[in-house]
This record gives sequence, C-alpha cells and structure tokens, in this order.
Amino acid sequence: MSEQYTLPGLDALAEEPSQALAPSGLDARASLRTAMGSFEVHMREQGLAENTIKAFLSDLHILAQFIGVGTAINAISTQDLNRFVHWLAHERGVPCNPKSLARRVTTLKVFFGWLAEAQVLPVDPAAPVVHRPVMTPLAEILADVEVERMLGVIQVLRCADDPDARPHLLVTLLLHTGIKKSECMSIVLNHLDLSDLAQPVLWIRYANPRRRHKERKLRLPVWWPAVLAEYRVQYQPQETLFPCTARNLEYVLASVAGQAELPHGLSFEMLRWTCAVRDYRAGMPADTLRQKLGISRITWREVGAKVAQLAGPAL
Repeated sequence: MSEQYTLPGLDALAEEPSQALAPSGLDARASLRTAMGSFEVHMREQGLAENTIKAFLSDLHILAQFIGVGTAINAISTQDLNRFVHWLAHERGVPCNPKSLARRVTTLKVFFGWLAEAQVLPVDPAAPVVHRPVMTPLAEILADVEVERMLGVIQVLRCADDPDARPHLLVTLLLHTGIKKSECMSIVLNHLDLSDLAQPVLWIRYANPRRRHKERKLRLPVWWPAVLAEYRVQYQPQETLFPCTARNLEYVLASVAGQAELPHGLSFEMLRWTCAVRDYRAGMPADTLRQKLGISRITWREVGAKVAQLAGPAL
C-alpha cells in the first residue's frame, strides 16, 4: 500500500465509521473477505471520504494476506493480531514507518471494534493490542496575554467610528466553540437558537444524513447575541452566517493578528486548539471536550494527549 494515507490533524479530523449493526447474514463464522466487504458497505453508507475508505481497506488487505482471506473472523485472536503487528514492524520486508504502523493498528481497532459492537463477535480481539500513536508536532496556540491583545483589537474595531462587528463575531465564535473552518462556513442563521438569551446555542448541522452523528449543540457566551445583532445590521446576511468565502475570513483573521502583534498569526486551526486548551484548563471533562470538538474516540487518543501537553502551566 502507498504510504500517502495518514491520520489528519485537528482541523481535518480522522473519520471513524460510526458503530452500527452489521448487515444481516454476517456472523462470527464469516470469512475475513466477507467481513471486509460488509465493512466497506458500512463505511460508504456512513459517507466516509474515499481516501479514508481506501486507507482502511488497504490495511485490511495486508491483514488478509498475512492471516488468510478465507479465515473465519471468530478464529482471529489477539495473539494473531499481535503477530501481525510485529510482522509489519520487523519482518515484512517493506518499510513501515511508525506513523503507518500506528494507523494500521487503528484500522484493526476500528474494524474489530465494529464487529464486536455489532455483536457479530462476542469480544473484540483488537482491544488489547497496544496502540502507540505517533505524535505529530504540537500546534501553535495563543498565550493568555495574546488572547487579551486579540480581544482588545476586535473590541476597538467593533466600537470604531466606522464600526465593524465581523472580526469580533468571528473570533469569539471560534474561540468559544472550537468549530472547524468547514463547520463555520456551513452555519446558516437558523442554526443559531437565541430563544433563551440567557443560554444562546449554536447547532452544528450536516446536510448529509450519513453524517448526522457528527451534529452537536454548543453553548455561546451570553453577550454574543448582541454582537450578532450589530453584525446583521452591518452585513445583512440572508441565509448563511458568513456570506463570503473562507479566504475572506482568513484575511479578517490575518488583519486581527497584525493589529494584535501575534507573532504566529491567527487561523481557524489556532483558535480551535486554543479553545480546546482553555476548556481543558478550566476543568472540562475529557469526553465532554471530545464531543464539543466533534472528534471520534480513536482520534481523541492523540488529540487529547496533545491538548494536555499544550495546556501545561498557563502562559
């Protein structure tokens, strides 16, 4: 398999097939080949990206070569999977770098976890397999003093003689919710629930019904609707919250970064990580933070470790 498929970072999150019942007719005596076919159908039904599907299937084909494509899935043990991982790392003869090895272990855990969750297998043989994720470099986040400078700049812009509420609306939205760029650009006005001004809410929605499991409800600051009202008067959005391109908003962030003298700039990704670290420092439970960010449990293994490392002592 080509080594081009890698687990992405926080802003391009790794897609994990959601747990669901397996197709009827698939049982523990089915061959690995049959189970792989059912798994591919399941991934496509969940709307996973083509590259994600290719990555999972390519890894499983290597397993099939090692263990036998006709092997019954209930005959595959944890010992077999550990032997497979050792073979990948030391005996296969084809270079398998640590990142690829970590991804292939992830594939085992997702595939056999799906079979166990769907009750095709009574236990998950991949659960005990040791997973050693390869940590990519830590993201840049804003120090507390930089956050204060940034907030000062957007407040000045909001209250200027020629006021502009958009930088304030955008920056505080990202800083408090940690949403991805694509999610930000997909917000339509009716995703904002301001019926209770003491508890304003943003709903993250997905048009594709296969991705509904990614939807979530996020609390907004109690003062945020006032900024939104100013922004609506100034920009007159009709349907989407930001009726412009993502590049336009990136320019807005770059301008704020320049005025706030942020040495590493300002981006959607930086604000997403900064949000996660601030929530972690504030004591948000790990699983609550994972769900707020819309991250799968498998992806959280790496992301959570990075958030904890970035949190460290407050800057």
